[in-house]
Amino acid sequence: MPLYPKILSRCIILKAMKSVFKKNKILVVIVVGILLVLSLNFFQKTVKGFFYATSAPVQKSLEQTGSNATDFFSGVFRSKELKKENEELELNIQILLAENASLKEIQEENQVLRGALEIGLQKDFRLALAEITSQDIGQGSILINQGSKDGLNKGMPVITQQKVLLGRITEIYEDFSRVALISSKESSFDAEVLDRGASGVVKGKSSQLLTLDLVVQDKEIKEGDVVVSASLGGIYPKGLLVGLVQEVKRSDTDPFYQIAVVPFFDLQRTNSVLIILDF
Repeated sequence: MPLYPKILSRCIILKAMKSVFKKNKILVVIVVGILLVLSLNFFQKTVKGFFYATSAPVQKSLEQTGSNATDFFSGVFRSKELKKENEELELNIQILLAENASLKEIQEENQVLRGALEIGLQKDFRLALAEITSQDIGQGSILINQGSKDGLNKGMPVITQQKVLLGRITEIYEDFSRVALISSKESSFDAEVLDRGASGVVKGKSSQLLTLDLVVQDKEIKEGDVVVSASLGGIYPKGLLVGLVQEVKRSDTDPFYQIAVVPFFDLQRTNSVLIILDF
């Protein structure tokens, strides 16, 4: 076979192979590109899955922390609101208690004045109402919340709404006064035994006991008799309730009875008093 045709045929074959190679190269590139895209999608999904798997607990923790923080600050603000509401409620309760106490005090005052009207005290005397602020039973005295600015003076008698004699003002100040009780050891005034025609002098002995002296034995005096004030001496008006005769003793050597008297007043049940401004 001649040389030229062989060379020619080989060239044709090589050219054909190059053409096929070029076509296959393009095909290979296409296939590799497709595989690359698929692998990228696969790895992208894998990476995303891995990222989601690892970040999910952290994200959940952050969400929980954020929720807890929100709940915390919400609780703080709510706590402040509740505290403010409680303070307002406490203030309203205090106001209501004060109003209730004021109404109760007015009611008690009205009861005292009504009681005084029922027994005709306001027809007999000009009266002023006062409250007992403190007691000194050992010294036989009480303090009342009325003084010189209210028109009170020393020596004014002090009684209850039931016309029971308590004592008289011995010290006067601008806003309060001291009242010496009839049970005070310094107290002494004229009195009489009701319906017995017997008179004498009541003296203080203790917080729970008085004595009635200088009552002659020619008068019949019994336990349970009522002792009232007499107008002699001008210390107290006549007819104020003093106490009950508890014991009567006679003596062959003494012309007078020894009489023990229990006072009518009970400071444990007495809050309001009446001052006799003039008589």
